[in-house]
Amino acid sequence: MSPARPPGPDGPASALSVPGTGGPEHRVAALTLAVLLVAGGAMGLVNLAIDGVVRDGVMRWTYGVTMVACLLAAVPLVVRPRVGRWQTFGLVLLGDLIYVVVALCIEDPVRHATPLMLLFSSFVAAWFLAPWMLVVNMVATPVAVWIALADSYPDVLGLAVQVGVHAGMLDLASAAVFLLRRRVERLLAATEALSQRDPLTGLANRRHLVDQAPRTWRQARREGVRVAAMVLDLDHFKQVNDVHGHAAGDAVLRAVATALADTVRPSDLLARIGGEELVVLGLVGDPSEASRLAERLRSAVAGSRSVHGHAVTASIGVALTSPVDGEDATEALWRLVDRADAAMYKAKQAGRDRVADFRPPRPRATPAGEHLPSGRDGVARGRLDPPTVPGTSGARPSPRDPA
Repeated sequence: MSPARPPGPDGPASALSVPGTGGPEHRVAALTLAVLLVAGGAMGLVNLAIDGVVRDGVMRWTYGVTMVACLLAAVPLVVRPRVGRWQTFGLVLLGDLIYVVVALCIEDPVRHATPLMLLFSSFVAAWFLAPWMLVVNMVATPVAVWIALADSYPDVLGLAVQVGVHAGMLDLASAAVFLLRRRVERLLAATEALSQRDPLTGLANRRHLVDQAPRTWRQARREGVRVAAMVLDLDHFKQVNDVHGHAAGDAVLRAVATALADTVRPSDLLARIGGEELVVLGLVGDPSEASRLAERLRSAVAGSRSVHGHAVTASIGVALTSPVDGEDATEALWRLVDRADAAMYKAKQAGRDRVADFRPPRPRATPAGEHLPSGRDGVARGRLDPPTVPGTSGARPSPRDPA
């Protein structure tokens, strides 16, 4: 499960530029490569219809087969739009090789096989590949240009100048695209962090809690354990804001968040879902384990102090569930949180600064002589007492009990 603390600014890079990592990114990479292959092959075939562009004999056949191969290589990328990093790396190097073959088959490479053809490979490498793969392509680029233009410049010095100009421009453009890609990745990572984190405390927010629910439910089913939800509500927090101001209240919230983050287990998820209400979601083997953790959390809140010395306590409600196959994890999460919320209100009513467990209502005893209604199967059905704790029906109580 996600850690309680927010990731630092140097967290994992976005999957934007890594084909095959899941999501739509691998499809974008595959379709991009397919378009480039089709465009290159189609434009190359046009040269066969122009006299004096492609050399005759074996070279002409080699050129035609190469262009057809480009078109055929795009087919699997369109049929199954999935490509991995190594496959992309291979296609980039193949693009360099194709340019060399084309240049050797053209009568005048300077006019009809300009090194700018390698711009496709350079941009794909810069946007989709790992840094070291990009470096390999940047080294391969001047080699490909040298081989392609060798017959066009008998003077070695003139050839070196042309290779330096063309390959240097390609590598410079490739480096610029790579830097742009890294900048975009950092911005996307920062945006993702902001959308998943509470800006005041740095804890996970409601959206992150929902996003983690399916993984938590799968892990609980796989390991045969229960999911525990602990709802924490700070006692008399409104008085802190009213007496000392909202800045003091914010400082108290940050102090509580730090204390809780230092107390929860690494596998637990600590989130602020609104106001002074926080949720801890974790896996436990039995109710006693959840109760012990809740007591540690209560003690951590009671022992925390803001920078100005203000302190609060917390009322904590605990509820457990055993996930089953086929249930919607998000709906199950909020049912569990509602039960923990109802238990939290019990802790408030019992005097605050304590932990309460959720107890489902029990069937009422049948008075002597009273007959219970029967179900369709003929079995007598017991009647449940109406809920005595706010929130057991799945809806938040209104108006809310003052903190």
